[in-house]
Amino acid sequence: MPSLKDLKLRIETVKSTRKITRAMQMVAAAKLRRAQEAAESARPYAEHLNAIMANLSAGAAGSGSAPPALIGTGQDQIHLLIAATSERGLCGGFNSSIVRLVRSHLRQLRSDGKTVKIITIGKKGREQLKRDCSDLVIDHVDLSGYRAITYDIAQKIAEDVMRRFEAGEFDVGTVFFSRFRSVISQMPTAMQLIPARVDAPANDTGTESRCYEYEPGEDEILAELVPRAIANQIFTALLENSASEQGARMSAMDNATRNAGEMIDKLTIVYNRSRQAAITKELIEIISGAEAL
Repeated sequence: MPSLKDLKLRIETVKSTRKITRAMQMVAAAKLRRAQEAAESARPYAEHLNAIMANLSAGAAGSGSAPPALIGTGQDQIHLLIAATSERGLCGGFNSSIVRLVRSHLRQLRSDGKTVKIITIGKKGREQLKRDCSDLVIDHVDLSGYRAITYDIAQKIAEDVMRRFEAGEFDVGTVFFSRFRSVISQMPTAMQLIPARVDAPANDTGTESRCYEYEPGEDEILAELVPRAIANQIFTALLENSASEQGARMSAMDNATRNAGEMIDKLTIVYNRSRQAAITKELIEIISGAEAL
């Protein structure tokens, strides 16, 4: 049975922890609003760019001059997995759910006899993946020095991915991230970058039947547009990840604050009972001593 001093110290410690988790919850709520607005603002552009790419790729499908990043190398032996996670923890199962999806994809590819390479974005995913597949991690992108996600970050990552693809280092590239739905719902997602999958949006009816004339030509436009589309997909994934991270952290800190409150209530009850028992014991000793006299 802990002493009254130990119980009081533990109650004060839990109260301090509750102040921290409550403050982190408020900070995450403020960051979530900005991150959610950024992710939602990027979606219309991504959908329209995807619609244009779908139209162009449909016309260039049978062309031998189509960009390799669009049609692929004709093989799928070497796969590049890009795991995008957060730089900080205390966000519930956000990072673990993404890493779990990467590992599931990794096991499936290995069972099919494929060669796998991994690029990690964010410290937390790197820490988890290096435990059991450190030999597969070929590069890491550190985002700790950036205060916000910008297109320049995504463009640098896309340029590195394109350089590796053009050098023949992989055949298929896939990025893993968490798509933001709500504060309590984030969906781990695998999105193939290379060969580019450019399905027209569901709400864009009749995209396939539209007829456009492009100048100078579809192949020239695709050669310029495909790298930009890949950079935009990575940028969208990072924005979705940022919003999902703040939503997961807000939920986790809210749960931690409520759990700390419940623990304080239980410890207070134990403290009061122990204190009352100590007082009762002292009174009994005093009364017993007085009667003995």
